Amino acid sequence: MPAPAWKTSIMTSLSDTQRVLLSGAAQRNNGSLLPLPASLRPGGGVTKAIGALLTRRFAEERETNDAAAVRRTEGDTRFGIFVTDAGTAAIGIEPASDAGSAEREPVASPALEATPRTSKISEVVVLLSRSAGATLPELIAATGWLPHTTRAALTGLRKKGHDIARGKRDGATCYCIMAAA
Repeated sequence: MPAPAWKTSIMTSLSDTQRVLLSGAAQRNNGSLLPLPASLRPGGGVTKAIGALLTRRFAEERETNDAAAVRRTEGDTRFGIFVTDAGTAAIGIEPASDAGSAEREPVASPALEATPRTSKISEVVVLLSRSAGATLPELIAATGWLPHTTRAALTGLRKKGHDIARGKRDGATCYCIMAAA
């Protein structure tokens, strides 16, 4: 019996790297995309492929306790990338039964799923929009950027039309948005 049209179109729209990542994850008990299969080496292509899988919801980021599956950490919390049922369906594998799916699901982070993703530059705009503004060290702490990167972001906001005033607060230079673009 031929595959349904929707399944064929999804399968043909995946890159080779995406197929290798999904099939490698589907073979693991926990469904993790990491560690990378031996046929892939770390680099820009793999990062782009993982990003595309996340965007298309063929993979998702979840909290994990498995050290080999960790992609990033936030404080004491570790996150990994895991294949979804849509991801396994995209490579022609039927979703696991209820007994198997309990094995594959690491602890999900409801706060991560419920919170919309915000960019660092939007965080900078929020800090600068406060009545007291923000100092360079406050901006650096909020974004994790180096000082020169933070100053470049301020310049970028000015170029986008934000009127950023500079003043003093407790002896430190303070930046504040006076008018937005």
